[in-house]
Amino acid sequence: MTILEEGQKAPNFVGKNQLGQTLSLDQFKGKTLILYFYPKDNTPGCTSEACNLRDNYRQLLSKGFEVVGVSPDSEKSHQGFIEKQKLPFHLIADVDKTILKVYGAWGMKKMYGKEYEGVLRTTFVIDGNGMIAKIITKVDTKNPTEQILKALS
Repeated sequence: MTILEEGQKAPNFVGKNQLGQTLSLDQFKGKTLILYFYPKDNTPGCTSEACNLRDNYRQLLSKGFEVVGVSPDSEKSHQGFIEKQKLPFHLIADVDKTILKVYGAWGMKKMYGKEYEGVLRTTFVIDGNGMIAKIITKVDTKNPTEQILKALS
C-alpha cells in the first residue's frame, strides 16, 4: 500500500466520472481539490458525507475548493447516487481500484472481528500546485466540511 504524506506531490490520477468523462488531477491546477475516497454509493455513512459536502458546496467553491469523490462503484451507480442526492460534484468510478491504491485508500480493514480488503475512507486536500496540504484519515461522515476547514486553519 502506498503511504502518502502531507507536503509531498500528489500522484496524478486519471479516471472516468459518472458521465464517462475523463478527469485528472491536472484539470484542477490552480484550484484546491478536496479528493475524498469513500466505500460505497447509497450507504448511510457515505450518503451523509456526500450530502454534507453538497450542502456546503457553495461555501467551499467561494473559498476556492473543488470537490471530487472516488469509490469503486460503477459510472451507472454514481449517476444514480448523484441524481438521488442532487450532488453538484463529480464522482470517479475507480472500479479497478487503481486510484484508491495509488492514494493508499485501499487496504486491510476490520469489522466485527473479521479482516478484509476495502476502501479506507480518506480525504486529501490538494493545493493548486498539486501538493498534498492535508490528509484526513478519521473522517467525520456527519460533518466533513467543518473537519476539513478546521484542519486547514
